[in-house]
Amino acid sequence: MTPATIIITILAYFAVILTISWFTGRKSDNAGFFTGNRKQSWYIVAFAMIGSAMSGVTFVSVPGMVATSGFGYMQMALGFIAGQLVIAFVLIPLFYKMNLVSIYEYLEGRFGISTYKTGAWFFFLSKMTGASVRLYLVCLSLQLMVFGPLGLPFYINVIVTVLILLAYTFRGGVKAVIWIDFLKTFCMIVSIVLCTLFISKALGFTFGTMCKAVADSDMSRVFYFDDPNNPQFFFKQFFGGMFTVIAMTGLDQDMMQRSLTCKNFRDSQKNIVTSTILQTIVIFLFLVLGVLLYMFSSAAVSGTIPGAENTPALAEATGDQLFPAVATSGLLPVVVGILFVTGLVSCSYAAGGSALTALTTSFTVDILGTDGKSENQVKSTREKVHIGMAVCMGITIVIFNLLNNTSAIDAVYKLASYTYGPILGLFAFGIATKRKVLDRFVPLAAIVAPVLCLILQMNSERWFGGYKFSYELLIFNALFTYIGLLILSRKEVSK
Repeated sequence: MTPATIIITILAYFAVILTISWFTGRKSDNAGFFTGNRKQSWYIVAFAMIGSAMSGVTFVSVPGMVATSGFGYMQMALGFIAGQLVIAFVLIPLFYKMNLVSIYEYLEGRFGISTYKTGAWFFFLSKMTGASVRLYLVCLSLQLMVFGPLGLPFYINVIVTVLILLAYTFRGGVKAVIWIDFLKTFCMIVSIVLCTLFISKALGFTFGTMCKAVADSDMSRVFYFDDPNNPQFFFKQFFGGMFTVIAMTGLDQDMMQRSLTCKNFRDSQKNIVTSTILQTIVIFLFLVLGVLLYMFSSAAVSGTIPGAENTPALAEATGDQLFPAVATSGLLPVVVGILFVTGLVSCSYAAGGSALTALTTSFTVDILGTDGKSENQVKSTREKVHIGMAVCMGITIVIFNLLNNTSAIDAVYKLASYTYGPILGLFAFGIATKRKVLDRFVPLAAIVAPVLCLILQMNSERWFGGYKFSYELLIFNALFTYIGLLILSRKEVSK
């Protein structure tokens, strides 16, 4: 694909999302920005949420992981289902009953202002770093495909990205995010299905032979029960997935902001259950595509695919590089490359826009506060915060580029998992008990818990006979926070 083709594809997509943003934001007020005025139809939100948890990193990473993990990710997906049921039938009714704008307002009513600010700051740290990393990885792809060939420096790439995010979220807020997530989901599903069909055709498969080839592949193994020390061990994946989705969806302002736009909690529950079923199907399609990508790459290396001799880089492409390498190799119709770029851009920028909106909401409502302020004062503050969040996100992306170290990226993702643990522990303690905590000491408990988890992870192999922590570390993080709150609590009922 040429840079011109990629630019035209991206501009066409952005023209659509800016149009959506304009229509959704024409009569937007603060309530519209924060909660969509709680007037969104549940089925619209459900379809939008299919792709809301999937970023551009997911778009390229899930297909690439089948070589090392098989279909083991489906174990996580089963955990996601269990976690989403907890969200639908425990958290959603609670949040609607309290009529929350930010879900972290619950912590103030239950424990006090210090706990409230603790939850908000942990969310801010996690979401800012996580969103910035996701956008950084996309900016790298665009730098290689577009900005680099045009001789434009990386910071121009970042400025353009941030301005685009601002352009479609500044007025519309969460209403714009939902409809753009709707478009994102559509683009993602179309991209997956059509790329799968084109690759299958190139391999000479019919639908039946494709299904058989995938089923017979060593990469299609789903369940791992044999080795508890294996990160793919079923119970690690299942319970890790369950508690991860509770923390990173149910207790994440970015994700819950969509569900809180539904008319009532029953509609929100319908949204959660429906989107969960459909998300599971989409994850499975990603994994099927991954097997086909490796089959195509192998066929290209062996000379079965005509013209493969002109794409030596394809032979070395694995993991995250596999899907981009195959899609833009020139061995498939140009529409495959267009579909890949559209899917990548839609996933990445939609995720970035929703994160930006959630950060603005949380910082404005939770950290700065809106009590006693007029509608115009809140609007002015919200707009300034929105611009400030975008600038912070851009600076963070540039810093990642200067570091130019993939281990730094891994560290940031690990940090994100650590920061959600205290949030999960805070909400779990609040819901499961009626004990009153010493509010001013809660930040200490929230800081100590991740530190203990770090020590545990660094020494687990030596202490527990080779055992390696995986996603279940989040559970221990929440547990340590819970124990800390228990120590800092007394039996009086919190009013």
